[in-house]
Amino acid sequence: MALVLIVDDDVSITTSVALLLKQAGHASQAAAGPAEALSLLERGGVSLVLQDMNFSRQTSGAEGLALLADIKARWPQLPVVLMTAWGSIGLAVQGMKAGASDFVTKPWTNAQLLQSIETALGLQEARGGRERPLPTRDELDTGYDFSGIIGSDPRLLKVLDVVARVAPTDASVLITGESGTGKELIAEALHRNSRRREGPFVKVNLGGISSTLFESEMFGHVKGAFTDARSDRKGRFETAAVGTIFLDEIGELEPGCQVKMLRVLQDRSYEPLGSSVTRSVDVRVVSATNRDLPALVAGGEFREDLLYRLNLIALHVPSLRERPGDVPALAHHFLAAAAQVYRRGSTTISPKALRWLQAQPWPGNVRQLKQLVERTLLMTDHATLEAEDFARGASMEAREAPRDALPAAGSMTIDEIEKGMIVKCLAHYEGNLSKVAEALGLSRPALYRRLEKHGINP
Repeated sequence: MALVLIVDDDVSITTSVALLLKQAGHASQAAAGPAEALSLLERGGVSLVLQDMNFSRQTSGAEGLALLADIKARWPQLPVVLMTAWGSIGLAVQGMKAGASDFVTKPWTNAQLLQSIETALGLQEARGGRERPLPTRDELDTGYDFSGIIGSDPRLLKVLDVVARVAPTDASVLITGESGTGKELIAEALHRNSRRREGPFVKVNLGGISSTLFESEMFGHVKGAFTDARSDRKGRFETAAVGTIFLDEIGELEPGCQVKMLRVLQDRSYEPLGSSVTRSVDVRVVSATNRDLPALVAGGEFREDLLYRLNLIALHVPSLRERPGDVPALAHHFLAAAAQVYRRGSTTISPKALRWLQAQPWPGNVRQLKQLVERTLLMTDHATLEAEDFARGASMEAREAPRDALPAAGSMTIDEIEKGMIVKCLAHYEGNLSKVAEALGLSRPALYRRLEKHGINP
């Protein structure tokens, strides 16, 4: 049973929160202001602080930030959850930077508040043993399901160790790393090892959803919401109920959609397109990106408050070149799987070939290694794959084609040239709109406008 210190000068709030905590099996104490809060903390035994940001007529939040600073200076490991109004989310972000574990906005629902408290307590418990020695891969596999994730490099083991600790909580997790490193596999492992494992795992590629379709895709719509809405349709959040929603390519989310995403993640509620009925959300949120979100925040392309809502826990998946010791195990794994699919019987890789594979830079990471192993197997007919076989397979990887000559003057209009180049880039990058926009020197919104202008369906 946890002891929660509630710091708020509103007696109705401290009383109602205390009752909620009692029903959830937790004890509580109440303090009307910073001085009383610090006095109670001195006595010890408090597991978590739930504090308001204002304790007088002031509404700047300075009092709350000062109390938070005092708490973190004297009890740095004690989790603090902030209470603030929706219009003061910027203030909550300041608090997160200063060490708060989470924030909730007023008015909240009991389920939302309790989930935030339980998550903060769970994370504190998970972090409690972080000084323990790094577990071995065998130890991790004994207690958790990490099937599909190959390797035992210390960098990878650190990631899996954090997954094992935070999976039982409902904390939102942001997974970063280069393309092809296996971020989706980490997200799936978080789900499989969580209390939501029996629920759905719903993957959403945000890079492939335009702003015009965002609300319908994520929150669903009701019949008649727009011209082609002939029936009700569930959104991704409703589909993921009591499970996990995986927001892939979160860094590609457009500014207007970021506000809507922040709303549903903060309030844990949404309204389907065309409906005025509010529905609650019960999902665990895991997101991933290969982009530098802090840099996007600094450039004004990504909301700072959304970033802090997404990454209560941040996981960085190492690139393959950072863990070359895992290359042999990965190569053998991919070879065995490909040999079974293509009915090649017993096939192996020579020691020299393994050393050659370990020496490669792998800009495409694990995905590139998998493709090379499969390609090399298909190109050879002997039982042992040699370094020369892999080198020949690598030479067949797609290379950038030489540029076409410009069309003859007067043979095409600017619009025709623009449309042709967009279509060509879509084909070259296999519909990846982020890469298409980057190649054309356009922002994603600008690319979407041109797609609509030319009637191109990506």
